[in-house]
Amino acid sequence: MDAVKNFFATRKGIIIVGLIIGILAPILQKLGNPPNMGICVACMERDIAGALGFHRASVVQYLRPEIIGFVLGAFLSAIALKEFRPRGGSAPFIRFILGVFAMIGALVFLGCPWRTLLRLAGGDGNAIFGLLGLVFGIWLGTRFLKAGYSLGRTQLSQSKAIGLGFPLLMFGLLILLLIDPQPEGEARGMLLFYSLKGPGSQHAPLFISLAVGLIIGILAQRSRFCTMGAFRDLILFKQGHLFSGIAALFVAAIITNIVLGQFNPGFEKQPIAHSMQLWNFLGMTLAGLAFALAGGCPGRQLFMAGEGDSDAAIFATGMIVGAAVAHNFGLASSPAGIGPNGAVATIIGLIICVIIGLTMRRR
Repeated sequence: MDAVKNFFATRKGIIIVGLIIGILAPILQKLGNPPNMGICVACMERDIAGALGFHRASVVQYLRPEIIGFVLGAFLSAIALKEFRPRGGSAPFIRFILGVFAMIGALVFLGCPWRTLLRLAGGDGNAIFGLLGLVFGIWLGTRFLKAGYSLGRTQLSQSKAIGLGFPLLMFGLLILLLIDPQPEGEARGMLLFYSLKGPGSQHAPLFISLAVGLIIGILAQRSRFCTMGAFRDLILFKQGHLFSGIAALFVAAIITNIVLGQFNPGFEKQPIAHSMQLWNFLGMTLAGLAFALAGGCPGRQLFMAGEGDSDAAIFATGMIVGAAVAHNFGLASSPAGIGPNGAVATIIGLIICVIIGLTMRRR
């Protein structure tokens, strides 16, 4: 029983998880999700912020079931295997700020770490600069870690209500999505906002998206799948365990895209992307640094929140708020290029993250 329980934590197990994610993401794209965005935690959380009315960018408003599935899948897996452990209290406000700037950086580039790999797997050459920025940002984070950076000790003896908060929020959003579907041809339900055009209007069928999210949530909770952790472990410890999973994701996504006719190599006119390479690099540098300082990529933060980690839930909430800030204040990019205030926000974010890295040290 223990061998079955721990299988996905082995190298073979995490490779299988990466292969499954790399296959399912392009299939979601084929079924209706935006091009090169079968799965993007940052983009999907941005769409959720729009669906709830936190921003009014009409082209990115949809309550994405995949995000709900990630959290609830991890929650169900943790409950079933007795790994649900309410915990938190480790510099919550700092984690919130890191979540905000992680989202701003991701929306300057237009993608999270998973979408960076999926954009590359779809042929988008601009994602090369995003990947380089992500790795550089994580490398910067490892310098702070080696110098004693820490957000403090997590409190493990916390009330179950604290750990249940984020999964219950996701369950509430699922109920809201089910009882408030998009009226035919309308941009507003009773409570939710819906896009009539643009990425927010492109989505796979609800129950397929939810099922994929649940499957990935369960598998990622078992395997501890994390893009940031993969590069961090490779840089700090020369360990390739987690990296083998993201390598498998990338290879599987390329093959699946070729089979489905979704592989279109080049730099120009790539879907939901821009060619301002300096800001592709710096945007993901900011995101990678924020992920490293917070201790996980956005997907991993959702899976940990499903396990009862309220610190991860605060980071994820910060990302949703960051999406609203990015679109309300002209920070987010579009295929035309970065937003009017995106460059300034990226530089400010890098400065603040460096200050956090320098000052949050164990004495």
